[in-house]
Amino acid sequence: TAIGTFLVPAVLCTKERFDRFCNILDESVRAQISPDAFVSRIERELAPPEWQQSDADLAREVYEQILNLHRQGMNGLWARLLKNNFAPLTVGQFDYIIGNPPWVNWEHLPDRYRDSTRGLWVRYQLAGTFKGGRPRLGAVKVDISALMTYTVMDTLLKQDGRLGFVITQSLFKTAGAGAGFRRFLLPPHDRQPRPVRVLHVDDMVSLQPFEGARNRTAVMVLEKGKPTTYPVPYTVWLKKKGARFTYDSTLEEVINATVRLNFAAGPVNPSDPTSPWLTTHPKVIRFIRKVLGKSDYVAHEGVNTGGANAVYWVDIVYKHPDGLVVVRNITEGAKVKVDKVPKTIEPDLLYPLLRGRDVQRWKAQPSAWIIVPQDPNDPTRAYPEKKLQANYPETYGYLKRFEKELRERSGYRQILSQREREFYGVMDIGTYTFAPWKVVWTRLARIEAAVIGLHEGKPIVPQETVTLVECSSENEAHYICALVNSSPFQFAAISYSQEGGKSMGSMHILEHIRIPRFDPNNPVHCRLAELSKQAHQAAVGAQGVAPLEQIESEIDLWAAKLWDLSDDELRDIQQSLAILNATVPEPIEEEV
Repeated sequence: TAIGTFLVPAVLCTKERFDRFCNILDESVRAQISPDAFVSRIERELAPPEWQQSDADLAREVYEQILNLHRQGMNGLWARLLKNNFAPLTVGQFDYIIGNPPWVNWEHLPDRYRDSTRGLWVRYQLAGTFKGGRPRLGAVKVDISALMTYTVMDTLLKQDGRLGFVITQSLFKTAGAGAGFRRFLLPPHDRQPRPVRVLHVDDMVSLQPFEGARNRTAVMVLEKGKPTTYPVPYTVWLKKKGARFTYDSTLEEVINATVRLNFAAGPVNPSDPTSPWLTTHPKVIRFIRKVLGKSDYVAHEGVNTGGANAVYWVDIVYKHPDGLVVVRNITEGAKVKVDKVPKTIEPDLLYPLLRGRDVQRWKAQPSAWIIVPQDPNDPTRAYPEKKLQANYPETYGYLKRFEKELRERSGYRQILSQREREFYGVMDIGTYTFAPWKVVWTRLARIEAAVIGLHEGKPIVPQETVTLVECSSENEAHYICALVNSSPFQFAAISYSQEGGKSMGSMHILEHIRIPRFDPNNPVHCRLAELSKQAHQAAVGAQGVAPLEQIESEIDLWAAKLWDLSDDELRDIQQSLAILNATVPEPIEEEV
């Protein structure tokens, strides 16, 4: 514990004795009886035939330890803490376990708790791994509910027993964070594998059953000792329009207020059982796999300031005749509070900033600027401090003013400080960030893609809530954008990333939805690019182009040609997409 280690006589760690031992310990500490009296009572009421002097000495030691804490005013209910910690060893195992474990992301756990549970994450292979097998806790957003599920199944659930948990639905849908959970394997016992079978999942993301909380809720039922077979029955709950229910509603009332879609679920990549789940109607799941597969393109996350947007995001207030500019940092809505200051800086490391709210379907326009103090020869690293001082003294002076806040940001402490000395570097950046043509979409809620080029002669830099694909030409960008906004792509994306929220449009999506490399000699590719250009013009109200709805219908037809979908299959996808769109919630977190 935080106070120290408590040792208990092993002979008392049985179902029959341990609870009683802890109760006597608690009563004795409160009464402050002598250690001799405590040991005598234990020997009189609890000691088994194999009791030895070493057991008496250990009982005395733990009593004196807790009694001293009590006398120092540090009575943290230590006896009850012991009872809880030893419970798995004493209470036995159960046929059925029902519960709602805490949902807490790794990065929000206390440091000491992270350290104390690190071995468990590795034991149950929930941490994810780097190449070579090294655990990568913290690099993926693992959730404590996954660890709770596995430890409870391992220690408290009988073979062939069933566990029903209210759980975060992201464990079935997110790529890195849920991969270990989706192994559905407990550590082997006597060299024998111990599989876990998923019997059923109820998806209540759209239902939002917890009053006052906007989270991604699911209910799962697991069975210990049998392997999971796909497809898994997967029920999506939708609230009827205008229907209402409360915590006091009966099951019958909730049933009448909802619609339930009987879907099926399975790995989006059939050869990788840990891949995110695809969830859709059993009929459609057969041919949607024509759209699935690894794309010829790689998507990237936008620039991440590590929690210091209020320092790096700026508005341009004034441009000096000599080329210098006056900027003022944007502090509204920022997590890290800093002073709002005007400052003259060099324009060289200043780029147009594309925020999540700036991106819409077929339309994206930067609304601010961002300071990117990275080495132009290697954007993944911060600009060397001595060179920054020499080449851009005004920019360095501005960043130096916020040195304390920049060193304290979570991204710097956890990642940047491990690889570079500079205090002002940013993350998730590379040569792709500065590509002149990009396709972008937000990671929040539905995927709505748009093409961006240069702005005032500079490449546009998206923020971290925006996913980007670098392109070598305008036509290539529009070709990709047309496919991303098409019904087959949208349907596949929602089916496998149906949690909404952050991971809906994450960069992992192109690992599972196939977009072939653009071929300027392919008439299908060229027609899709032309239609995307028309859609962008229609979205801004340009004259002389067809209505946007008509253009999008034609995009669907050409996308179906590319993915070899029949007219009937495209129609089924479009109808299913209309149903699934109703299940996607609004973003869980506001961007800052």
